[in-house]
Amino acid sequence: KLHPFNMVGRAVWKGPVLRALTRHPADAATADVAARAASVLPQHVGMRLRVHNGKALLPVLITEEMVGRKFGEFAPTRKPFSFK
Repeated sequence: KLHPFNMVGRAVWKGPVLRALTRHPADAATADVAARAASVLPQHVGMRLRVHNGKALLPVLITEEMVGRKFGEFAPTRKPFSFK
């Protein structure tokens, strides 16, 4: 069960968490994002980014529905369980 204080987001007066994207010199269309807490901005729509999940950089295509959310939401950090 979630506690009400866990549902509180970032203060509005602080604004969104912003981080600079690291561009690849060979491929200007892709960039790396290591800050999973950074917000997706409208300027990122249509970009192909690689988001760090703690182990690897996973490719993510940014769409309009993702604006306002966090980059970390699109790179799962845990593997799905499979019984062997």
